[in-house]
Amino acid sequence: MSTVAGLVILASPAVAEMEVSFYLGTQSLPHSRLQGDIAGRPVDHLITWEGRSFDPPPYYGAKAVFWRESGWGYGLEFTHAKAYASDADLVTLDLESLEFTDGHNIITANVHRRWEDQWWNGRLSPFVTAGVGVALPHVDIQAGPSDPHTFGYQLTGPAVRLGAGVSMALTEKVSAYTEYQFTFSDNKVELEGGGTLNTNIKTNALNFGLSYSF
Repeated sequence: MSTVAGLVILASPAVAEMEVSFYLGTQSLPHSRLQGDIAGRPVDHLITWEGRSFDPPPYYGAKAVFWRESGWGYGLEFTHAKAYASDADLVTLDLESLEFTDGHNIITANVHRRWEDQWWNGRLSPFVTAGVGVALPHVDIQAGPSDPHTFGYQLTGPAVRLGAGVSMALTEKVSAYTEYQFTFSDNKVELEGGGTLNTNIKTNALNFGLSYSF
């Protein structure tokens, strides 16, 4: 009997849990160079991007993590970031619109590491995140009122994600967390009527989220 029990224990998977999270926050974007051509005109310009995190649709994200007992986790994450060219850039480039605002969506497969019960009587747990995936922005670009309007989702290139934060247990199943997160994406946009634009978009975000484990 003890032999059978031992075999059952050995065959059982390590203790694990699934965690789903939703977050809001604020994000900013540094400058990036925009190159290509639009409406037959060559473009090579350093763009000042604006995040406007709280303008509709707002900046937000969601993730799911399968945590192992070892403290390592694996999962998927979606971030709805945004990138607006500044009004000054639109005037300089003579464009009606240049934005990724519904949004500049980043989808990655992540690896996570957490250190549970580290601080404040075991309620605070630091964690780090790294992921690779793709950028799927909603592109809104138009040269002039009578020119073709590029408006829709495009798979524009690869993306990476890095993050670090701390989680606080509120109940046995629910926790709150805050994190800094960085994303990078290499984007090639195909334009209606011909032409392409290329740019690297980077975001810096401070996220505040809630998680539920089961």
